[in-house]
Amino acid sequence: MVLSNIIVFILLIGVFVLGYFIGKIVSRRKIDSLIKDERKDAINRSRSSLSGKLWENVAPFLPGFKYNPNDLRFIGAPIDYIVFDGMSEKDIKKIVFLEVKSGKSSLNEQEKKLKDAIQSGKVEWDEFRA
Repeated sequence: MVLSNIIVFILLIGVFVLGYFIGKIVSRRKIDSLIKDERKDAINRSRSSLSGKLWENVAPFLPGFKYNPNDLRFIGAPIDYIVFDGMSEKDIKKIVFLEVKSGKSSLNEQEKKLKDAIQSGKVEWDEFRA
């Protein structure tokens, strides 16, 4: 009777230990898979970001770009360029806030707010003298 209880106890411990290691292996595989997926996603986002930066710099020299590259001033954030249309001919006709987008990218919240402020006429001239 005592011997059978000891055998059952040892078998139960063995089942728990086996279950523990199986669970550890399964969870490790899930974690490895999640890490792999996250790395892929990070690489894709990085590529997209780098591609966007490239297009920001190349856009003024592409066919169909409607502004003289000499009239542009790169800002970067919250807008890519300010175009002083006509500046290279010493006759500024208008000022354009220009955002360059590629692929499926869209305006972020800050860019949307800037666009709304500009389109609603909330643009001013100011001067500071020291």
